[in-house]
Amino acid sequence: MPDNSLQKNSTAFRLPALDPDFLLGDSMRGVRLQLEYAKAEERLRAWTVRSTVVVFGSARARPSNQLARWYADAQRFGRLVSERGGALISDHGIRDNVIATGGGPGIMEAANRGAADAGAPSIGFNIGLPHEQEPNAYSTPDLTFQFHYFAVRKLHFAMRANALVAFPGGFGTLDELFELLTLIQTHKMPPVPVILVDTSYWTHVINFELLAAEGMIDRSDLDLFSFADGPEEVWQKLVERGLKAGPRPPGYPSKF
Repeated sequence: MPDNSLQKNSTAFRLPALDPDFLLGDSMRGVRLQLEYAKAEERLRAWTVRSTVVVFGSARARPSNQLARWYADAQRFGRLVSERGGALISDHGIRDNVIATGGGPGIMEAANRGAADAGAPSIGFNIGLPHEQEPNAYSTPDLTFQFHYFAVRKLHFAMRANALVAFPGGFGTLDELFELLTLIQTHKMPPVPVILVDTSYWTHVINFELLAAEGMIDRSDLDLFSFADGPEEVWQKLVERGLKAGPRPPGYPSKF
């Protein structure tokens, strides 16, 4: 039989699903987006995660640095919401209000750690960065994901969120906060409670009142979020603003 090794070793002969050069090429970007969505969705369904409480905040907070008070509050909040919100399976095996973070260090680690303290699962939606982000040691391993595309990661943050709790943070925290506020403002997702932790920090960083006074947002948009100081007050504000433990309203975008 003539030698066919050149044909068999050709990249064209590789099965498409086993060909990294093909899968990572420009033409397959849409497929990669779909895979990033589908893999996380499959795992979340397997763990019967119906809804989440999303926690954002600085990756720079540590238990022993100048941001330690926020780390401690995020850890206490992660435990509190896991114990009271339904993450320990209170509705026929379906988990509600499971802590979901960006999966990295700082406030993210603290919230995942608080959930672990309660014996509850929690989610880490990590993102691949030029300077590699390491997943923290407290998110549930089976629910610790890595994304390449910010857009798909943001979709997973939004689509199960029953609430958003934003601790003090920098560019990444501001990006995620305003992403979800915009989705709520434009009715692209159902309204959910949004709580900004540490009134002094947020009112110094962002002049929300000026945005309304200058007509950049409607004054009613100031009602899309609340301020709170401390884990117990955050929980109280979530309950006051209608935190649910049950299925999300149908439709995405939501139907009013």
